[in-house]
Amino acid sequence: MVPDRAAGGALRLLITTPRFHPESGGVETHVREVARRLVAMDVSVTVLTTNPGSLPSAEEVDGVRVLRADPWPRRGDLRYARDLERLVGGGRWDVVHVQSYHTLLAPQAMAWARRRGVPYVLTFHAGGHSSRLRTALRPAQQLALRPLLAHAAALVVLTRSEAERYVRLLRLPPARFVLVPNGADLPAPPPDGQRGVDPGLIVSVGRLERYKGHQHAIGALPAVRRARPDARLWIAGAGPHEAELRRHARRLGVEDHVEIRAVPAHERERMARELLRANLVVLLSDFETHPIAALEAIALRRRLLVADAPGLRELGREGFAQVVDTSGGAGAVAAAVLRSLDGPEPPPPPALPTWDECAGTLRRLYARVAG
Repeated sequence: MVPDRAAGGALRLLITTPRFHPESGGVETHVREVARRLVAMDVSVTVLTTNPGSLPSAEEVDGVRVLRADPWPRRGDLRYARDLERLVGGGRWDVVHVQSYHTLLAPQAMAWARRRGVPYVLTFHAGGHSSRLRTALRPAQQLALRPLLAHAAALVVLTRSEAERYVRLLRLPPARFVLVPNGADLPAPPPDGQRGVDPGLIVSVGRLERYKGHQHAIGALPAVRRARPDARLWIAGAGPHEAELRRHARRLGVEDHVEIRAVPAHERERMARELLRANLVVLLSDFETHPIAALEAIALRRRLLVADAPGLRELGREGFAQVVDTSGGAGAVAAAVLRSLDGPEPPPPPALPTWDECAGTLRRLYARVAG
């Protein structure tokens, strides 16, 4: 159980999120990058998450108190926290921030905060899902959450288009939504650790889920290698789809040219160093909102190829990426990869949002919400 008061009268923040470090993914990165910066801004941060079964039930990470609840059901990603009340019920919270609406933890946390009279905010983190049924049910899920969302002190969105979509769907006033973009900055790698660009290295970044589209990159590789024998693919991620991706590479005879390996989420300098070696970064997801991996590639001036999908095609319109329609099959993806590998050098990036700015905006939001 957490203590009643934070040392020094710091603002007490409870963040709920289905998954947290060392598990990897966009939401996991967002929460970790923001939480540790908030600690430096005199916020007492506790993260309530669920335990995949092998992690400590309580620990401290970067000054952030992490509590892991027993999830129901054990398998799958519904992530209802069976012992939420026991873990955090004794604390006095100024604000609860619900990160991600996709699992049962979100309505559970919002209902709990509402019963206790604690103001809460929610960040949607809208994204795809490997289950077509779950994807199809997303609008209905959002509408079912509307009563709880309507009582939130604020609803945080990552992009203006996301805010417009939820205003229409949920019929809530635009003033209820607060724009707080993801950060795009990776720590600068040490100068002696930088290596030159590998002309044949293609990197597909993201959690190993079917909707992330890594299979499209593998499917294109045989044709790419016929034109560029030096080409090889590094899939930078971890997740439940790994075995199927390896089988796919083996069926196509390119298993020796496909590496599947995640960089631990906390090794941000190493990720920057390894991305700087890539000639091309690809993101072929079915759906994204404000993809951290794409922003990081742009910040590092990497060539970028993205799917013609929500949240990604906008990068093409803005001139930051080439766009490919993955429904055209492996041939279309391979042709786009080859064009991108030999494309012009990316221009200097614009002023992109940083994680410090993200955390600072949230800190001001919490102060306003807490009154």
